[in-house]
Amino acid sequence: MKLFVKGMLCASLLVSGTYADKTANIEIKKTEAVKILNSDIEIITSDNSDGKITPKTIEAAFVKAGFTVSANRDMNGPFLKQFKSSDFDTYNLFTFYKKEFVLELVKKYPNVGLFAPMSMSIYTKKGEKNISVSSLSAEAMATIMQAPQDDKILHRLRKLVKDTLRNAMPQGNFKNSEHKKQKPKGELVTTFSMEMDEEEWEDELDEFKMGFEGELAPNGFVIAGFNNLGDEFEESNYNNFDFYEVYSVCKLPVIYTIAKSRPEAGAFAPCSLYLSKKKEDNIMNVAFPSVYNWISSMSIEDDEDIKVLEVAQEGMKKILKALME
Repeated sequence: MKLFVKGMLCASLLVSGTYADKTANIEIKKTEAVKILNSDIEIITSDNSDGKITPKTIEAAFVKAGFTVSANRDMNGPFLKQFKSSDFDTYNLFTFYKKEFVLELVKKYPNVGLFAPMSMSIYTKKGEKNISVSSLSAEAMATIMQAPQDDKILHRLRKLVKDTLRNAMPQGNFKNSEHKKQKPKGELVTTFSMEMDEEEWEDELDEFKMGFEGELAPNGFVIAGFNNLGDEFEESNYNNFDFYEVYSVCKLPVIYTIAKSRPEAGAFAPCSLYLSKKKEDNIMNVAFPSVYNWISSMSIEDDEDIKVLEVAQEGMKKILKALME
């Protein structure tokens, strides 16, 4: 198989990294000092003194609105188990998508898998009585997908997400993340492509997925979810792809480390990594949003935080490159 490493353009990754000896000497790439107002991440916060708003009630609101919920994972338990401490009473990573919107978007943007599913963090800081939910704006997703900032489908989807959050948290108020954006220092989306045999692509896909899934755990990654969008496209009589599959991937140490100072980081986590192949095309495309979205959107400047993210980024790239040679 022939590997093509495409121009690395667009997005984020819910990779979360450990300090591995093999990558300990990775050079930290500093972000530029120029800062701009942050419109990437929006946070809705509500008083929750009575404890009636929970990750489960928020999930129920999204199910009622017709969303497919991929996962609603309690991360606070794993934080306490692995790191023996947590800054939160509640911290959940929530992944979800709206089938109709994904179908509309994929016809215009084949890289829609970068945000199908979308991600949110649901959190209450230790000892507080408020509950917050963070999510990405339509403009942030458009930037990462290289779509027009005023794309009507993305804005309709964003409106539905915000309306659903208001229904789940009637007394909640939206605000932008307090951390100003920085100019990205690296690619927003990391992409690879691989030539597939015209007759044997199904076997090659199975072989790739087996190798990919087998390499994740030894390298500290976890599969947080999986969605076969290709099957859903076919059910809607859209048959432009032989396959379109999305993994939600994360590393616990990354979200644990970054969430301490930026709990809204869950808007980027877990990362959606998609595999797709169009019919009559012998190329498999693989892409995921890079960690430079985290660094840029949340103005991350701490050397150790940047190192954790870049180690994770390089770890995922190493896995994919080895599999696609």
